[in-house]
Amino acid sequence: MSNTIRITDLANPQLTEIQRAALDYGEQQPVDFSESAVLDAARQRTGLDDFGPGDFRERLQLLIDEWGNDPDMTRSQRANLFGYLVRYASNRLLIQSEWTRHPDILKQEIRQPIIVAGLPRSGTTHLLNLLAADTRFRSLPLWESYEPVPMPGEQPLPDGTDPRYQRCEEAWQGMQQVTPLLAAMHPMNPDHIHEELELMGPDFASYNFEWLAPSPRWRDHYYATDQTPHYAYMRDVLKLLQHFRGPDRWVLKCPQHLEQLPVLREVFPDATYVITHRDPVAVIQSAVTMIAYGQRMGRKRIDTKALIDYWCDRVEHLLQACVRDRPSMPESQTVDVPFHEFMADDMAMVEKIYSKAGVELTGKARGEMQAFIDAHPRGKEGKVVYDLKGDFGVDPAELRERFAFYFERFPAKPEVG
Repeated sequence: MSNTIRITDLANPQLTEIQRAALDYGEQQPVDFSESAVLDAARQRTGLDDFGPGDFRERLQLLIDEWGNDPDMTRSQRANLFGYLVRYASNRLLIQSEWTRHPDILKQEIRQPIIVAGLPRSGTTHLLNLLAADTRFRSLPLWESYEPVPMPGEQPLPDGTDPRYQRCEEAWQGMQQVTPLLAAMHPMNPDHIHEELELMGPDFASYNFEWLAPSPRWRDHYYATDQTPHYAYMRDVLKLLQHFRGPDRWVLKCPQHLEQLPVLREVFPDATYVITHRDPVAVIQSAVTMIAYGQRMGRKRIDTKALIDYWCDRVEHLLQACVRDRPSMPESQTVDVPFHEFMADDMAMVEKIYSKAGVELTGKARGEMQAFIDAHPRGKEGKVVYDLKGDFGVDPAELRERFAFYFERFPAKPEVG
């Protein structure tokens, strides 16, 4: 049986019975999509009421206004986003409580992290998970990123499982029911090592919200705002997680860093910065296909042209910032990772990164990484066949001309004909 996946109904989804039932159920669930409802739900969930500095409310309200007034959003998706906001507000309460009760947490250091930056869909996830297989490093599994702090008084399940892990697993199982092809594009199982931008969520910051729903107003606010305070908030949540358990040298990654390199360097000055480079046309093709597929549960209609326009602009912004700011990064702490080289020999690239970071690549670490590679072969969940021209009406070669400025500066190779 072939494991090749070709999604032919991106623009006009042919929904399964499960998908239709989920949407019908969502239509029957009223949601009070307001700031007060979000914060009240978080207070009730945690039993806490100290959110810390109140500047986050402006950002929360912006999201509520934009998402709450989106006429093409399904009610099911609005309920889903309400859940995201409540989770972030709850996490903010829990984090603030820990900082207040244990102020020494903030005196810790985040020492010499290895931080991966690069376009989404450019190998950053595989690279991060490969590095995280080395048990000498601290990393951020998805379940912990979703709920960094345990709920007050919550005990392990009878089999010893952390309830936070169980909730993440249940969410992943539910996601696979309604969007079964997602695992082939972007797995979200609890053990998956995730992006630390999730830890900016409780500060209602980061570009992550753009991935959840069309958010041009949010994007413009993000562009116009200094992100340093939000990176500092994320760093301090890392300190809290480090307080809970070690080890204390982190491996991290987020595509957003590509357009925030000066901020990243200011907040993590002794990091090793690993920057991946890939054909942006291949990145866009993969990203818009994944988003369009997911939108069958979140949008009343799929506007493929709007998706292409938005994410071409978004990727260009990321790359223009990288071209502008990469020369300012210290060469003694920075590694460029061409995607084609990494895919051809991932362990050779790991050796290069470890050499730059001053880390010995031990036999034990090699064995741990090889075990990860063996357990996660490429295409394990199926190989998606992308068609930028057929699905989105865009000629890859013509689109690539838009990114000539990037190919002139970095060793990325054209992939899509």
